[in-house]
Amino acid sequence: MTHLQAGLSAATLEKAKAELKENPETLHQDIQEVRDMIITRPDIGFLRTDDAFILRFLRARKFNHFEAFRLLAQYFEYRQQNLDMFKNLKATDPGIKQALKDGFPGVLANLDRHGRKILLLFAANWDQSRYMFVDILRSILLSLESMIEDAELQVNGFILVIDWSNFTFKQASKLTPSMLRLAIEGLQDSFPARFGGIHFVNQPWYIHALYTVIRPFLKEKTRKRIFMHGNNLTSLHQLLHPEILPSELGGMMPPYDMGTWARALLEHAYDEDAEPDVGTDGGPDAHAFSVQDLHRDVDKNLSPQTMKRSQSVVDPGILKRPDKAKCDEDNMQPLLSLD
Repeated sequence: MTHLQAGLSAATLEKAKAELKENPETLHQDIQEVRDMIITRPDIGFLRTDDAFILRFLRARKFNHFEAFRLLAQYFEYRQQNLDMFKNLKATDPGIKQALKDGFPGVLANLDRHGRKILLLFAANWDQSRYMFVDILRSILLSLESMIEDAELQVNGFILVIDWSNFTFKQASKLTPSMLRLAIEGLQDSFPARFGGIHFVNQPWYIHALYTVIRPFLKEKTRKRIFMHGNNLTSLHQLLHPEILPSELGGMMPPYDMGTWARALLEHAYDEDAEPDVGTDGGPDAHAFSVQDLHRDVDKNLSPQTMKRSQSVVDPGILKRPDKAKCDEDNMQPLLSLD
């Protein structure tokens, strides 16, 4: 076992070896193989290339060097192409803070039987008068950035449960294809997390309609991991034991406190109305992605005048998102109309 595996239990070490093909004897060589590919994408600012950081991408792609590098490239490219979304990416940002306090996401204390962290989204909590859908996405990405530091979760992964109870047609009508695609690109294509299952509970008919629209953007592997339970909580409990679930999901635990995860990230700032000044002293946002570095490097090295097209072994068509200027106006229209 190398120092890079120091945070793993014996059971997780064995799982990493059996399921992810992680070999301590070749670990540093595997990491270097991915690092050596960075030169093939001079159009991307790779702001972190240390061993521990690259390792999480290898684990997310079962030590396939090419796929791990593609995910690494997409991680940084997604952030370059959505700079506004990653500006002020910290828990005390007003939109993120309110989304966190409303339980976006909720995070259960107990792991499932496979050691996976369970994230909850109670969709009806979205207060559209106070923050936007993009703030929910930002709060989820910020939360994942914090949790993925845990080597156990890099190997074991996550479960996402979305409870659509009382999510109204009016709320759903605010969603657009571009919003949903942004979320899919950020979570499915550009983040080094292993999602073992996505569970829809109590979803109304219009959520089925939304899923039909976004389904073409989902990878086949993702589609196979989406479970539509409706109001059949028995089928949910066959996959997630009720002993670890809150009562809202038919579980044996108390009702979920929406502020639990928000308090963990915000600490003393949870009850503050105004956003505090945040220094660099390792406070509650010390884990956040360095957006300042991203802006500085992109402004300096990746302007349209200096950016060079790559002749990479990686197919640029796979890694690059379509030019936003060419997107059809329909992407900005609501998927469901109230008219």
